[in-house]
Amino acid sequence: MEHYPGAAEWVPDTGGLPRVRNALPDCRGCDLWEYADQVVPGDGPAEARMMLVGEQPGDVEDQRGKAFVGPAGRLLDKALVEAGIDRADVYLTNAVKHFRFEERGKRRIHKTPAVGHIVACQPWLARELAIVKPELVVVLGATAARALLGTGFKVTAQRGQPVELADGTPAMATVHPSAVVRSREYRRDFGLFVDDLRAAVAMLG
Repeated sequence: MEHYPGAAEWVPDTGGLPRVRNALPDCRGCDLWEYADQVVPGDGPAEARMMLVGEQPGDVEDQRGKAFVGPAGRLLDKALVEAGIDRADVYLTNAVKHFRFEERGKRRIHKTPAVGHIVACQPWLARELAIVKPELVVVLGATAARALLGTGFKVTAQRGQPVELADGTPAMATVHPSAVVRSREYRRDFGLFVDDLRAAVAMLG
């Protein structure tokens, strides 16, 4: 595992989400800032009852500087509507704030963040959780699960089930919407993803 200094020294310990957004571009906690176009902050209201945490920004997010606006984000939007969730009411963010990729010709292909990147970026996610104080965290995919629920958690085995973060915050894990985008059984997997989001709504009460 590669070791990086981590983001702690760049993360403000006071103030709200605007201060976090303003501080993020200065972060040098790992090497990803050198290659990505820009950092991608979380998006949504500080008083959100539900927080959704994904893996990392994709190519479109890196270009636009906004979370969940690429193909996976569009699918997520559709699924949120189906589940009766207003995107404007939830806080969306990623476990890793920069896009990790490999170049193939003129294309930039997603590359899963290393454990070192997840660990280095953890202080940003911890600060977002401390500010938003969500009543429920929806964990999207294996990278976010590793960041929030530990290495022993298996999304495929425990998706849709109530769990807790280390601090006791109620949570639930499901697949990342990008997995549904790529699925050969799209209709089935989209339906299961919506079912998980509906279960999240039920957990909120």
